[in-house]
Amino acid sequence: MTLRKTAGLGALLSLVTPGLAMAADEVVLNSGDTAWMIVATALVLFMTIPGLALFYGGMVRSKNVLSVMMQCFAITGLISILWVVYGYSLTFDTTGMEQGVVNFNSFVGGLSKAFLSGLNTSSLVYAVPESVFITFQMTFAIITPALIVGAFAERMKFSAMLIFMAVWFTLVYAPIAHMVWSGNGGLMWDWGVLDFAGGTVVHINAGVAGLVACLVLGKRKGYPHTPMAPHNLGYTLLGAAMLWIGWFGFNAGSAVAANGTAGMAMLVTQIATAAAALGWMFAEWLTHGKPSALGIASGVVAGLVAITPAAGTVGPMGALVIGLVAGVICYFCATSLKRKVGYDDSLDAFGVHGVGGIVGALLTGVFAAPALGGFGTVEDIGAQLLTQFQGVAFTVVYTGIVTFVILKVLDVVMGLRVNDEEETVGLDLAQHNERGYNL
Repeated sequence: MTLRKTAGLGALLSLVTPGLAMAADEVVLNSGDTAWMIVATALVLFMTIPGLALFYGGMVRSKNVLSVMMQCFAITGLISILWVVYGYSLTFDTTGMEQGVVNFNSFVGGLSKAFLSGLNTSSLVYAVPESVFITFQMTFAIITPALIVGAFAERMKFSAMLIFMAVWFTLVYAPIAHMVWSGNGGLMWDWGVLDFAGGTVVHINAGVAGLVACLVLGKRKGYPHTPMAPHNLGYTLLGAAMLWIGWFGFNAGSAVAANGTAGMAMLVTQIATAAAALGWMFAEWLTHGKPSALGIASGVVAGLVAITPAAGTVGPMGALVIGLVAGVICYFCATSLKRKVGYDDSLDAFGVHGVGGIVGALLTGVFAAPALGGFGTVEDIGAQLLTQFQGVAFTVVYTGIVTFVILKVLDVVMGLRVNDEEETVGLDLAQHNERGYNL
């Protein structure tokens, strides 16, 4: 089976299972790769709990800190179970797929791997146990819906949130991941879309869903006239630091080997993140007169997001440009654009993840080219940029429409939003009967 060198996780479809191309006797367990992937898996889980929980928890008002953290923990449990029941199969089952042929299985996988059927201690994905790969991919599936929480923070019912996340994971995350990463026959794979570690699958997906969610739910009570400052920026900075560290598992781990691609992914992740942090900081400094802690933390995440699709194919200087551009653009989108349009994306899930993912996905088509220091196989930058735009546009439209339908149906069936009294009291007490702080 010939695999696209720049495909990242999509190249992992040579699983040792019936109907897939690589024969079992061609695969040998590599203990070094396995050890690295176990560490990378733990790092990606660390990004959600406690990283994202702290990052988001610090940005809400004190009366909602537990609700946001609770949502991150609940999503971690929920998606873990759904992943092993059917999510892994819907994402990576390649039954019925054929390169260049568009059919139902180009959009979503089958159920031959439901309940992890056929998995044993000898099952391998390349040189690592399939069990490790399953867990690694599970952590991606966990953090993607958790990112959406930032858009509707402080106003959604906990019960509605759980059902929304379960349905969204099934109808949006799994199909998009399958289309991008499942290998020959996957819709966006066959188009040639480059997404090494999830710029499209994770960040554009979550960012667009977050934008739709905050529009459907409406603005928080009192927004934008009532002050809603972050209650603990120390939490947010700690969370951003954990995300930065954990992201090395996210990006370098996507090589699924302890090799040169993983090493380069680690380097470009650091470069892009640093550049974005400085880009956001200086943009804010120039426009508002002072740099803020919240700003540099947001810039860090913008850089991490933007380099994700490109981490396996761009060189150091390409990463520098991607990070700097993402930091500046995300800053203006999360501040000026949001104020001008008037939507209440509570913690800037769209402004950072949606916009950063789009910037990174498009610039991957430019800087993956060897002519610009990249390590991909891009020879025609214009053609690849068009392919990247096609992937971005499809994801935005598909995710936006399906997310809107899910939310509207749930709103009719059970209601999405807490009432005014509960929102005033805060979701910690209203939804969980607890306080983040007992003074």
